[in-house]
Amino acid sequence: MNQPNFTFVQKILALSLLAAFAPVHASDEVDALVKPDSSISVGVAAVGGDNRSLVGQYSGLRSGGSHLLLDIDYIKRDDESGTWKILQGRDLGLDNRELNASYIKQGDWKLSAEFNEITRHDPRTINTGMLNPGTTTPGVTSLAAPGKGYDLNLDLQRKGITLSTEKWFTPNLQFEASFKNEDKDGARLSGRGIACGAFAALRNTCGAAAGTLLPNTNTAMLMLPEPTNTSTKQFEAKLNYSGEKLMVSGGYYGSFFTNSNGSLSPTINGNLWNSNGSLFAAPDATLKGFLQQPMALPPDNQAHQFSLTGSYAYTPTTRANFKLAYTHATQDRDYTASGLAGAPAGLANLGGEVNSTLAQLGLSAKPMAKLSLLANLRYEDKEDKTPLAMYNLTGLATIPANFYTNTQFSSKKVTGKVEANYQLPNEFRAVIGIDYQSVKRDRPVNTTVIDGLSALREDTRELGYRAELRHTFSETLNGGMSLVSAKREGSNWLSVLPGAGFPSVSDAAIYNRYGAFPMTLEDRNRDKLKASANWSPIEAVSLQFMLEDGKDTYTAPTEKGLRDTGMRSYGVDAAWKLSDAWKLTGYWTQGRQMLHIDHSTGYLAELENLNTAVGLGVVGKYSAKLDVGADLSYLNDNNRYQQSMSNGAALFGGGLPDVKYRLTSLKLFGKYALEKDADIRIDLVHQRAKLDEWTWGYNGIPFVYSDNSSVTLQPNQNVTYLGASYIYKLK
Repeated sequence: MNQPNFTFVQKILALSLLAAFAPVHASDEVDALVKPDSSISVGVAAVGGDNRSLVGQYSGLRSGGSHLLLDIDYIKRDDESGTWKILQGRDLGLDNRELNASYIKQGDWKLSAEFNEITRHDPRTINTGMLNPGTTTPGVTSLAAPGKGYDLNLDLQRKGITLSTEKWFTPNLQFEASFKNEDKDGARLSGRGIACGAFAALRNTCGAAAGTLLPNTNTAMLMLPEPTNTSTKQFEAKLNYSGEKLMVSGGYYGSFFTNSNGSLSPTINGNLWNSNGSLFAAPDATLKGFLQQPMALPPDNQAHQFSLTGSYAYTPTTRANFKLAYTHATQDRDYTASGLAGAPAGLANLGGEVNSTLAQLGLSAKPMAKLSLLANLRYEDKEDKTPLAMYNLTGLATIPANFYTNTQFSSKKVTGKVEANYQLPNEFRAVIGIDYQSVKRDRPVNTTVIDGLSALREDTRELGYRAELRHTFSETLNGGMSLVSAKREGSNWLSVLPGAGFPSVSDAAIYNRYGAFPMTLEDRNRDKLKASANWSPIEAVSLQFMLEDGKDTYTAPTEKGLRDTGMRSYGVDAAWKLSDAWKLTGYWTQGRQMLHIDHSTGYLAELENLNTAVGLGVVGKYSAKLDVGADLSYLNDNNRYQQSMSNGAALFGGGLPDVKYRLTSLKLFGKYALEKDADIRIDLVHQRAKLDEWTWGYNGIPFVYSDNSSVTLQPNQNVTYLGASYIYKLK
């Protein structure tokens, strides 16, 4: 809530200046801000329909029963002392409440405190026989059949408090500090699984012959809700100086994350089932031993950053800005205390340490009335000093002796850009720019193994060009178009064969038709076009148009992997002032994203997301005392998973079924002025959601784990909200 207060103070200062030059026209607006009305809103809301809905995940409004609506806006200014007292509260009767209090003396000091809370209610229906769910020691108890257990609710609650202060020692010197603590408690859906055929010791246990992965009989999966009991503390302190030409700020920022839970250790009771519904041939201690191993949860960590930022005005039209920062981050939670065994001999914790150094320099200038220039250079050095140790990589057929350690991920990144903005004749304005980025990564250490990849790259560099042209055609029409083109290349690829020392080799030498190369390191060509226009055919009507089209193409020494991605979006926004009392608004947008991927096993995937949104709204004053409004919106989000074999043969009927999400929402409101200082507001919202998807079930069949726990997401969701509030304005 700090930002709204800051904006509020800015408005006061701006309107004070306006009043000095135009007191007749601005006096009413200035008075409204200098001496604003306080208000309190009290009401009740009822929600009907489906209880487990996507709408109720974060809103604090779930079906059944009534909800208290309580909002507070108290703003008081003492004219003699020049101090402000502000108390603002939102949704105080719900479980996503916010409360902020501030005590301010402009130009001298500020004290503020903020509390916020939000709860996530999992919209899925979970049926299980698990004992102690949401703890670090859940007991997996197999059900005789799906649906024969109890329904489990998973909630995750966040509570945060922020304390901050500001103090002006002189008109040029200011100190500010803040402390924020956020606690997260509850559980969220999680789990673990194993592909039995990948491990020789489990092939017979899972019913798979040696060296094979049989359809529907090669996996074991368990639902294991992640227990969450964490705390994040953040400290920040800055000393700011503002002079005639120099502005500088030096500060410290610290982040401290602690987790009361170190690991999750399940126990399994009863039989396990294959994904086709048949019993495992012999779910013995070997299989259960794998599934009952402790799972590490997010470990404690901390980071400290010291920074210096500022700017200097060489002339009224030339200014430089800079930033220097150093960050020291560590992760050293004890393995034994976390319930984790099997660490390398002599190591009590990871000893993770990453040190980052950042330097940035920018320059802006206006050498001519029609020309503006901008340049920026940024350097970041990330040094990974985590110790190397003999961590075992399970599942690799052949690994040379002593090739079991982790590796270090240090890197150096340089980014820069230059830009020129020039006012051309005939109401044209042109912008051209050049962007550059280079990244140098350390080679993996010789005692580690990179599994699943064909090669890595040490260096990448990208050079891009931007051009934009805007034109004012008339007083009612203006528009612009921009083009972006960028190309990423890199050094030779590094061989990842164990024991080779990661040598640099040519593309011809590293070429592998079925090779897997990281897409973030591949050569990439990017082209993007964007156009927009604003048109007001008459004074009461305004239209905004937008078009965007882009494509990325990837290449590497392989015929597989990500080939290209594309995106295209259109949109129009409209506003029509029907009269002094009524206004009509509307919008339509459509976006399309596409990915083409050649999988190493031989199939081609075409993944597409098509998103369409339409909305229409009206707001107006029905009478001197009654304000009304309505808003109707529709969203259709469709994900398509088209697949085919590389030789043209069909695969699984052409791909997976589409995943569709459709949402229709109608919102109505009315506000009636009972008297000068009191209003009544009524809101009615109805939302209908429809999901066609196979993530948590298909054709009425839920997703089932190996212990017959099941998860479903209701495909048709209807929710209606009715709320009434009494608003009283305090003088």
